[in-house]
Amino acid sequence: MEVKTSLLDNMIGVGDMVLLEPLTEESFIDNLRKRFDHSEIYTYIGSVVISLNPYKSLPIFTADKVEEYRNRNFYELSPHIYALADEAYRSLRDQDKDQCILITGESGAGKTEASKLVMSYVAAVCGKGQEVNKVKEQLLQSNPVLEAFGNAKTVRNDNSSRFGKYMDIEFDFKGDPMGGVISNYLLEKSRVVKQPRGERNFHIFYQLLSGASEDLLKKLKLDRDFSKYNYLSLDSATVNGLDDAANFRTVRNAMQIVGFMEDEVQSVLELVAAVLKLGNIEFKPESRVNGFDESRVKDKNDLKEMCELLGIEQSVLERAFSFRTVEAKMEKVSTTLNVAQAYYARDALAKNLYSRLFSWLVNRINESIKAQSKTRKKVMGVLDIYGFEIFEDNSFEQFIINYCNEKLQQIFIELTLREEQEEYIREGIEWTNIEYFNNAIIYAITYDNNQNGILAMLDEECLRPGNVTDETFLEKLNTVCAYHQHFESRRSKNSKFLTDHSLPHNCFRIQHYAGKVLYRVEGFVDKNNDLLYRDLSQAMYKANHSLMKLLFPEGNPAKVNLKRPPTAGFQFKASVGTLMKNLQTKNPNYIRCIKPNDKKAPHIFTESLVCHQVRYLGLMENVRVRRAGYAFRQPYEPCLERYKMLCKQTWPHWKGPAREGVEVLLTELQVSPEEFSYGRSKIFIRNPRTLFFLEEKRRQCLEDLATLIQKIYRGWKCRTHFLLLKKSQVVVAAWYRRYAQQKKYQKIRSSTIVVQSYIRGWKSRKILRELKYQKRCEEAVTTISAFWHGTQARRELRRLKEEARRKHAVAVIWAYWLGLKVRREYRKFFRANAGKKIYNFTIQRIVQKYFLGLKKTLPSMSPIDKTWPVRPYLFLDNTHKQLQRIFHLWRCKKYRSQFTDEKKSVYEEKLEASQLFKDKKTLYPSSVSQPFKGDYLDINKNPKYQKLSSAVEEKVLLADVVNKINRANGKGAPRVFLLTKSNFVLADQKTGQVKASVPLPDLSSVSVSTQSDGFFALKLKEGSASAAKGDFLLSSDHLIEIITKLHRTGAATTDQIGVDISDEFLVQFKQDKVCVKFVQGTLKNGGTAACKRKNNKLLEVSVPSP
Repeated sequence: MEVKTSLLDNMIGVGDMVLLEPLTEESFIDNLRKRFDHSEIYTYIGSVVISLNPYKSLPIFTADKVEEYRNRNFYELSPHIYALADEAYRSLRDQDKDQCILITGESGAGKTEASKLVMSYVAAVCGKGQEVNKVKEQLLQSNPVLEAFGNAKTVRNDNSSRFGKYMDIEFDFKGDPMGGVISNYLLEKSRVVKQPRGERNFHIFYQLLSGASEDLLKKLKLDRDFSKYNYLSLDSATVNGLDDAANFRTVRNAMQIVGFMEDEVQSVLELVAAVLKLGNIEFKPESRVNGFDESRVKDKNDLKEMCELLGIEQSVLERAFSFRTVEAKMEKVSTTLNVAQAYYARDALAKNLYSRLFSWLVNRINESIKAQSKTRKKVMGVLDIYGFEIFEDNSFEQFIINYCNEKLQQIFIELTLREEQEEYIREGIEWTNIEYFNNAIIYAITYDNNQNGILAMLDEECLRPGNVTDETFLEKLNTVCAYHQHFESRRSKNSKFLTDHSLPHNCFRIQHYAGKVLYRVEGFVDKNNDLLYRDLSQAMYKANHSLMKLLFPEGNPAKVNLKRPPTAGFQFKASVGTLMKNLQTKNPNYIRCIKPNDKKAPHIFTESLVCHQVRYLGLMENVRVRRAGYAFRQPYEPCLERYKMLCKQTWPHWKGPAREGVEVLLTELQVSPEEFSYGRSKIFIRNPRTLFFLEEKRRQCLEDLATLIQKIYRGWKCRTHFLLLKKSQVVVAAWYRRYAQQKKYQKIRSSTIVVQSYIRGWKSRKILRELKYQKRCEEAVTTISAFWHGTQARRELRRLKEEARRKHAVAVIWAYWLGLKVRREYRKFFRANAGKKIYNFTIQRIVQKYFLGLKKTLPSMSPIDKTWPVRPYLFLDNTHKQLQRIFHLWRCKKYRSQFTDEKKSVYEEKLEASQLFKDKKTLYPSSVSQPFKGDYLDINKNPKYQKLSSAVEEKVLLADVVNKINRANGKGAPRVFLLTKSNFVLADQKTGQVKASVPLPDLSSVSVSTQSDGFFALKLKEGSASAAKGDFLLSSDHLIEIITKLHRTGAATTDQIGVDISDEFLVQFKQDKVCVKFVQGTLKNGGTAACKRKNNKLLEVSVPSP
């Protein structure tokens, strides 16, 4: 059985502030602190979630927690952001209601993390599939990209969002995400050029310098040192726990997942680098003739690098920093900028460039994540926007941020009351009007009033001709708003503020719903104007960079618009108005984020800071609105399930409808009818005391039930134990009786076995004695028989030996007699031929020894090995030489038999080269060890020469790159030299176009020098068709091989081609004959031969001295 828990079970403090009793600001904050100390960071106000930033990791965001809160009632489990996300998702999926989740709070309260948790929960519980997972991944990965470009380290938060973000996630009818749309509001672009002490610029600048590779930094013309860039603050450049290098890799990966192309990423990084370079541009004054100062760029190196990154002409941008062109109808007036104006223009360009890049990023992400289907979609919006801001120095940014929060507070109150009223009407409960603080008067007079509102007056002042300053704007405020109850100024006509020294003269104060805020008027006009000089816009539009024309469309000269662009306040007001209309069409869900301390440390709860946030978030008011009608409401079924044990009629099971069961239950408990009301599907309890009364009764009843259950359990346990003991005793007795009988049987059996063993032993010993006696008798007979047979055998052996000795003696005597007889006969013959036989025998032994020794000392099988053993005897001299010759011929034959036809051809070419050049040309010895390869270009395989290979029909015998010498200057041009069986071809090396094709019969001779150069001249026969253009003077690194192959090929086809070797020869160039002369000397170009033209009739080739 599944055990269900409730919001009221195991509660630390009060989980829902609506149930807090008594309701005071002190008890409210004390309840938050008590829950915070026990790591309970979420608390409800009805359906609103209060979230305290724990500043540490908690084990409450795991996959198991997601499954725990999935498809559960909002109040069924302890307060959690997952409960709100699940409620919103199920309402969207099942009831077809568009939802929005509004996340508010000040910087550092955890708004960004809360939005991530909502999105991750929705991604986890919705459908699965390849396309759905891709959409979810893109939606989640858009966060790191926007955080890198829109978040920064502040004194309150290391990852503070410096822009407002609203994301609409679009779902299909099944509840699966299809895409999304992101809207951004008011990027704090002033941070690009200046950061308060202890804060950083946007993350992307530090991530790029820390995480980019050296090659990328070189392309972007950046240095890794932060101190080299004026726009980067150095006192907080590094943040503990923040790895900029790793985050840069995360951002690059996220951009790839979202769908950015590689060239788009490179373009974005180039613009980021350009902003850094822009901050390093400094100006100096330069006096003009008219007496005015003109600004000039001090060091143009950063300007040059920035222009190279953006593809802008340096002179165009430099002029835009020195002059300003004002156009009015048909007139153009150009004025010079002083140094202060130039710095203003530089910073304005940097802010506009970065903010427009950020807007482009948002639009590019929207292109990737937008839903592809045109069908109707369900929408869940997530709003992560600034909280109310009250700083020591408040300016225009805080003014419009607080404008947005006033509007959100107004819609929060309206929607909360509307939700209460709708629920009461739906349930048939009488609605009573609730008194609450309405900030509409503040909002209308200070912001929305089109004539007397502060924003309207600021826009009017910015558009007014003449001298417009912050002081004139303040004067106008003092005139119009002097007696407004929520406006205070020292210079106003209201006399009660004239002596208020806490109010400076250049400031005004507004009483917001969250408290009084003092605004310094300095910078209001400039920031609202957000002016970028037209010269700079046009300069940016002229850039060759792929994004610049998209970012600065107003710079297009063909579309010059003289109309003043809308102010920043007007744009923000319009976008907030659109946002509010969007929110009012959706069912709202609220997450109120609170920062527990300013130290960004866990376990610290600063009451004053929390109290301030509780006040300006209007949380107490929210509780009062919620409690003004009925503090607690619950459907009849879970109410009856929770409290049914309090009444005998409903316990343990109620048979009828749940409402009747609740009525019986409350009647039995005698609860006053004024304390509750019956709705159509819910019971409404007016006072938390009534709910706590029911909880106390339930607790006591559960204790009684627990006691009864314990009693019944203990009785059952004791009976079960007794029955087990009884059963065990029976089993033990049965086993003992069995054991005793077994022991008795074993004893009788062992006695019987002993008696049997003694009897069997006596019988066995008796049989053994009889067998031993029989065996001894048989052994005695055998022994006597053996001795007798041995005696007989020895007698016979002695007789046979004696007979054999007699026969051997006869044979020996006979042999001696025959030997004596033969020796007598042989003695006569030996005396006549002894000398000759001894001589032949000696010679035979010497020759035999000679051949055996020669066999052991034979030289190697290499034909070039000329070693041979020393001759041992003089009379073998001729034999020794003949054997050496025969051995050499034999090993040459063996060596030749190993050659293939191709190798034989190579050796024949080498032999012919030796005949042509040995002792005639100095270059020849170095070519001996180099094999003749023939095709040095892989002419048939190389695709570069495919066209040339197809043009030559015959087999290519030689392919090499040679230099064709120009007679005009002696310089060489590379040509491809091809040799076939019938002609040779010269072609262009790059294009493969055939320049000349000469048949071999037209070639008369080849001329080369005696030096170590590679020059040779191909002389053509006079009167031949090929001789029209004259002879060819070429040079090659493979001269020996080329001429050898030419000589062999010519000999095989026609008359043999002559080879002339001389240090001076004539070459026919068209109609003129030119002498080519080779001289030795010291060269400057690394020792290679060089050809120079001396005059019209002489080319001189300088060859290095040997």
